[in-house]
Amino acid sequence: MMRGKQVLVTGAAGFIGSHLVHQLVAEGANVRAFIRYNSTNSRGFLDQLPTDIQKEIDIIKGDLRDPHGVYRAVKGMDTIFHLGALIAIPYSYQHPTDVVQANVIGTLNIAQAALELGAAKLIHTSTSEVYGSARYVPMDETHPLQGQSPYSASKIGADKIIESFYCSYSLPVVTVRPFNAYGPRQSMRAVIPTIINQALHQPEIVLGNLSATRDFTFVEDTARAFICAASHESAVGQTINAGSGAEISIGELAQTIKQIVGKDLPVRIASERVRPEKSEVDRLFSDSSKAAALMGWKPTVPLVQGLTQTIAWMKNHPELYRSNEYVV
Repeated sequence: MMRGKQVLVTGAAGFIGSHLVHQLVAEGANVRAFIRYNSTNSRGFLDQLPTDIQKEIDIIKGDLRDPHGVYRAVKGMDTIFHLGALIAIPYSYQHPTDVVQANVIGTLNIAQAALELGAAKLIHTSTSEVYGSARYVPMDETHPLQGQSPYSASKIGADKIIESFYCSYSLPVVTVRPFNAYGPRQSMRAVIPTIINQALHQPEIVLGNLSATRDFTFVEDTARAFICAASHESAVGQTINAGSGAEISIGELAQTIKQIVGKDLPVRIASERVRPEKSEVDRLFSDSSKAAALMGWKPTVPLVQGLTQTIAWMKNHPELYRSNEYVV
C-alpha cells in the first residue's frame, strides 16, 4: 500500500511513531522521520529498531513549533503521518502552556506546510482522551468531546485545526483516534508498562484509580490503522476510532498482568497517582466499526497475547526502565 511513497512521520521517535516507521519501511516506503532535537543525539525508540530498518530512515531533527523547520521536513513528501505531540496527562497539569504550544501550534504548522506544499494526504493523530469519561458506550466518533485535562483540551484543539483545514481548504486529511495503545517499547508514562515493571521488580504494585476502565489496543494494530487510513480514499475527511472494542478496569488489568508474570503481589493506591476528581476519565470503550467499514481495519491481537509479548520485551530490556519511579 505504501511502497515507493515519500512519507514523513512526525513524532517518529515515540512509541507509536517508531512502530509505524518500522511497518512503513517494511512495506517499502521511503520514510523521513521528524524527531525533536536533543543534545544527547538520542533518536528515541528509533534506536531500538532493527539495524537494517534504521539504515533506511532519513532523520530530521527539529521542533514542531518551528514553522520553517516543519516546512523543510514536509517538502517533497507525498504522505504525512502527524504523531508528534506532548502526550503525558500528569505533565499537562504541570506545564499546560508547553503542551498547548506543541500540540496545537505544532499541528497548525504541519497543516499549513502540507497545504502550501500540496501534500497528497495528511494523517493526523487524535486520542480517545478527547472524549473524556464515557457518556455512553461503546463510544463512536459522534461522542461529545470533553476537555478534562490540558492534554485532552490541546488535542481537541489540534483535531479542530485539522478539521478546519479540510473544510476551509479541502486539505486531504484523516484523523485517526487511537484508544490506549500498548506494547513493546512503551515508556512508564503509561499504565501497562508501569504495572509490568513493578510486577517484575518490586514487592508491590502502586497505582491510582483501579476502577477506571480503558480500551487497550496492541501497538502494531494501532500502527496498521494509520497505514489503512492513508491507503483508503473513503477515509478522507473522516475521524476514525482505532480501538479494540473491549474494556478492562485498571484493577483487573493488574490482576491479569500478575497472573502472566506469575507473582501474587499486593496492589496499593497512591494519592499522587490519582487524577483530580473532575479530570478523571472513568471509562473508555470504543466503537471502531467505522474503521472496519471505511478502511477494512480491525484489531487482531488479543489483550493477553499482547501483554505476554510486552512482558517478554520488558524482561529483555530492563535498562530502559526505572521500576521505583513514578513517571509523569
